[in-house]
Amino acid sequence: MALKRMVLEIGMGSDIRGADPTKAAVRALRDALWHNSLNIAKALGLDTDAMQVEVTIGVPHPEKVNKQEVLAILPHGTGTVTVVDGGLEIVNDENTGSTLIANAAAVVWLDVA
Repeated sequence: MALKRMVLEIGMGSDIRGADPTKAAVRALRDALWHNSLNIAKALGLDTDAMQVEVTIGVPHPEKVNKQEVLAILPHGTGTVTVVDGGLEIVNDENTGSTLIANAAAVVWLDVA
């Protein structure tokens, strides 16, 4: 059997006042996943934990993202996280803080014939 790309889910998350890249990344992945109810694994006779999920996060300050916190969002299967420079940072009027916006893409793979 071979891994086949089954689903692409996308989402957006933000940290309005804290400018925490991990918090924005977690919210972006949650946004991507929580709008879906995937039945594809069951439809193919596979366990939902057979899903392999490739997560890509685009956020300012990617080096500050805790990948384990992002992975903890996955309800099923196993995953990997790649964090790249992206998203958006909006500095407040006083230049004392900012809002961060992150984007997430989650690609679901299954091992099928």
